[in-house]
Amino acid sequence: MDITVLYKLSYGMYVIGAFKNGRPAGCIVNTCFQITNEVPRVAVSLNKNNYTLEAIRENKRFSLSILTEDSDPAIIGRFGFTSSRDTDKYEGFGYEVCDFTPCVNGRFAGRLILEAEKTVDCDTHVIVIAKVVDTIEGCGTPMTYAYYHNVIKGKAPKSAPTFRPTEDAPWGEAVRKRRFECDVCFYVAETDGEDLPDDYVCPICGADRSHFKEV
Repeated sequence: MDITVLYKLSYGMYVIGAFKNGRPAGCIVNTCFQITNEVPRVAVSLNKNNYTLEAIRENKRFSLSILTEDSDPAIIGRFGFTSSRDTDKYEGFGYEVCDFTPCVNGRFAGRLILEAEKTVDCDTHVIVIAKVVDTIEGCGTPMTYAYYHNVIKGKAPKSAPTFRPTEDAPWGEAVRKRRFECDVCFYVAETDGEDLPDDYVCPICGADRSHFKEV
């Protein structure tokens, strides 16, 4: 079976926020869709090992913030490639408590306040079916996973349902590009043949030059 066909499916980019033991947790998800209208409900997919899933199971209520094309990419790095078990993901960004849920500060297309109603076991992931309790208006063009992948040059973490084990280099480059991959968030930086500067910092996760290996 050619699973690359699945790469044609469309996804968004979202920040999930929930409290656990009085402390805010959060993560990035790229699988969320509306499933009912009159009583609005959405389905969200989270990895079984995700600490934020534990927070949702504990408190039921959580927030979903819709990333925009001009959202701070550092939010993706922090919430997508670290764990709330041992990291305060909100440090440096701050958050607002919205209807008993943490909402990280930043530019978002909008936010949903959700109440988990049931879960569906899907092997490595769990689908959380949640009722929309409230909405908060935002602004900006929602970021799709295709935009994150093709424009920001980001990749999915291994816990994501859309993780791709290997990805080919671009075709038809007039100048031989050198590509350097971050070993924290897998962001790929390209140069026109030169090395990365010593003071280079990953635009996604903030890792320094030592975390980049040529690929």
